[in-house]
Amino acid sequence: MDDASCELILYACPVGELATQLDAYYARTRAEFGPNAAHRYPPHVTLTGFFHDTVAAISIYIQALTTALAAAPQPPKITIAGAMFEPTFHGLLIKSPWLRDLTKAFAWLAHSPTRRDALRLKDWLHLSLAYDFPPEHHAPLAECGRAMVDIAASVRWELRLYERYGMHEWRCHCTRMLGLIAA
Repeated sequence: MDDASCELILYACPVGELATQLDAYYARTRAEFGPNAAHRYPPHVTLTGFFHDTVAAISIYIQALTTALAAAPQPPKITIAGAMFEPTFHGLLIKSPWLRDLTKAFAWLAHSPTRRDALRLKDWLHLSLAYDFPPEHHAPLAECGRAMVDIAASVRWELRLYERYGMHEWRCHCTRMLGLIAA
C-alpha cells in the first residue's frame, strides 16, 4: 500500500473553442504583463477546495466521481452567465446547479479513512482570468479579456481530479467528459 501523501482537487475544465481562447489570453497576458495568480493553474472552475490523502486513496475519488456522474441527470447544464472585471479579480461567472449537485454527490460518495481534511465544496462557481495583479494592470488586462475571450464561444467541459505537487505542477488522475454546452 502506498501511504505517500498527496494534495488533490476537483475541477471542471473547458475544452474546445473557449479553451483555445483562454490559452491565447493567458499566453498574451503573461507575456505583456508578467504572471499573475491565475497563470499558476490550468483554466478551470473549482468544485472542491484542496484536500489531502494518500496516493493509494486516489482510486476512491475516481470511483466516487464516476458513480456520481453516472447518476447525474443528463445532459449537464453549465452556463457562462457573464464576465467580471473588478479591480482585483477578472473572471467568467458560471451558473450550474447541476455542477453543485454533482459535487455534493461526489463528496457524499468519497469515503476515505486516510483523508486528512474535509471536502470543502465551492459555492461561487467561476473561471479565473486574472487576480493578484498590480492595480495598474487592471484596465489593460480587462481590455484583453473583453477582446480575447468570447463568453458565447462553444465549450465542452471535463471533470478532472488533479494532484498538485512541487511548485504549481499538476498531474491529472481522472478525466470525465461532459456534453457539449453552449454558453
